[in-house]
Amino acid sequence: MRSVFLVAAAALSLSATAAQAQETSSTNGTSFRGIRIEANAGGDRFQSQGNNNNKFGYGGTIGFDGQLGDRIVIGAEGSYWRANNWNENCSAGVQGGSVCHKSFEEYGAAVRAGVLATPQILIFAKGGYVVNEQRKRFDAPAGQTSFYDSFNTAGYQVGGGVEYSLTGEESRMPVYANVQYVYSQYNDHTARQRVMAGVGLRFK
Repeated sequence: MRSVFLVAAAALSLSATAAQAQETSSTNGTSFRGIRIEANAGGDRFQSQGNNNNKFGYGGTIGFDGQLGDRIVIGAEGSYWRANNWNENCSAGVQGGSVCHKSFEEYGAAVRAGVLATPQILIFAKGGYVVNEQRKRFDAPAGQTSFYDSFNTAGYQVGGGVEYSLTGEESRMPVYANVQYVYSQYNDHTARQRVMAGVGLRFK
């Protein structure tokens, strides 16, 4: 979890530099700057043990964006994500029983950078660090011993998407919407894929 905060601090430093730079540059009539909060929902695929399971998931993001010149937007964000009722893969044990691998909450910190296709449309990519709580469980057949292990695993995330400003620069709290894909690779050789939509507010 400490690494999440270190990534977030570095990303905030980058976006603060961008925020300072935008004071002496044109904003090009865009609202893609300042603090933002958003709600996210979409598809969640958890991959483990050579299997995958698809579920509905949801979460939230808080971030800060600054602008460099007329078209470049850079910022930092922290995120939370979970599948509805969690996400789990189960397979048969070698000598009977079943082995189940479950994923719980994911926390992330990332740097996001994008290009304004128009003052209302941002095309962005992002990358950062994630921590995921997981559980492995073996339900043993008669004569064998079951086990249960709960742990946290870290990894990285990469992704990208498109964001659209629903209100103009003159709004005090601009509303925006986005769609994005995010891939998370965890250190225990498991992974997560998300295709999600978001709706948020900016505070300039």
